[in-house]
Amino acid sequence: VQLQASGGGLVQAGVSLRLSCIVLGGTFSSYNMGWFRRAPGKEREFVTAIGSGGDIYYADSVKGRFTISKDKAKSTVYLQMSSLKPDDTAVYYCAASNYRWKPSVVSRYDYWGQGTLVTVSS
Repeated sequence: VQLQASGGGLVQAGVSLRLSCIVLGGTFSSYNMGWFRRAPGKEREFVTAIGSGGDIYYADSVKGRFTISKDKAKSTVYLQMSSLKPDDTAVYYCAASNYRWKPSVVSRYDYWGQGTLVTVSS
């Protein structure tokens, strides 16, 4: 199973950006998917997740600004980011979980993408 994240870039504060993560191999419909990020000098942190059944979770820091969605036909999960802030600057990673999933727990994900860098300037 491979995850390929894309869509990052350099943007100004206040704008929107959409990240994509395509899952190659495996059965996409059975995966619970998550987005995490790692800001410079910080630990990887939970951003949002969507379960195989469609249940959705958000970190408080992004609630109301970020939206996760998925397209089963394209085996792709999206992260729509709005009202971006400089504090959102990070490498964003998508991840997939088969079993024992806990949305915000890094160790409960089985597969990870390579990350895509989002830089938000003030």
